[in-house]
Amino acid sequence: MTIDTALLQENFIAQGKKVIEIEAQAVSALSQRISKEFAKACGLLLNCVQSKGRIVVTGMGKSGHISRKIAATLASTGSPAIFVHPAEASHGDMGMITENDVVIAISNSGETEEILTILPLIKRLGVPLITLTGNPRSTLAICASANLDVSVEKEACVLGLAPTSSTTATLVMGDALAIALLDARGFSAEDFARSHPGGKLGRRLLLKVDDLMHTNEDIPVVSHTATVKEALIEMTRCRLGMTAIVDDNQAQIGLFTDGDLRRAFDRNIDIHTSPITLVMTQGGKVIEKGLLAAEALRIMETYKINGLFVVDKQRKLLGALNMHDLLRAGVL
Repeated sequence: MTIDTALLQENFIAQGKKVIEIEAQAVSALSQRISKEFAKACGLLLNCVQSKGRIVVTGMGKSGHISRKIAATLASTGSPAIFVHPAEASHGDMGMITENDVVIAISNSGETEEILTILPLIKRLGVPLITLTGNPRSTLAICASANLDVSVEKEACVLGLAPTSSTTATLVMGDALAIALLDARGFSAEDFARSHPGGKLGRRLLLKVDDLMHTNEDIPVVSHTATVKEALIEMTRCRLGMTAIVDDNQAQIGLFTDGDLRRAFDRNIDIHTSPITLVMTQGGKVIEKGLLAAEALRIMETYKINGLFVVDKQRKLLGALNMHDLLRAGVL
């Protein structure tokens, strides 16, 4: 049988668009259900976190996958959360839930057998139960301290069977809970970075110039009495493309770069005898110790320079770094 490639491609595109439209409608419908019940659920979660408890998320099958993602989102935004498999909970993992915790149970039908099995144990612990179900009249919804309706008009699956719209809606509701909780707790970008120290954002928000700068013998520096030749030798030794010029108190008063060297040649300056103060850049851009490496990057990009000297408030020279140091650290 010959396959009409063009027609097949059109069908792929049409089906893809249809799925996105169905799921978008399912998500859009959720906004009408953000009500007092949602606020109640957020309050229970906030009380739990403030009381040093944990948010325990549980679900079976595809709901289990969504549960893991919601738990991960909560944890990454500063709300301690774990996933507990409901079937494993019946065989010992119930010990992971304490009386200080709150449970989020996810089930589209609201009648998932494995969750209903541990429901009496959850109730016996006296912990709040938040449910995300597609049936507000289900056993789980009725037993919940707060039930959030994540029902959908239809699944995006052409058979109407595979969890698609329902899992998307549930995931979005979980995100809504996590972000509302984040906002209530005053969770900051720096707090987020502490939870993601290995990520790019973490490096940008946590790394300071002190962590990256070259120090001691690795700082290219000459006295204000040095010649251009001496400054050039020092710049070559440290390979940072610049040399700091300091006064008798070791305060940075200028810098000498590759660009300054080219301009010196254009002026026919004798590098062997001319003082460095004749060709150096007066002052120059610097950054104070203790500031973020991201701030150093901002200065370099703003002024189109490749390096900075690190100084204290009295402009005493403490270190040096260049764009390559920021690149290696993943700040850029």
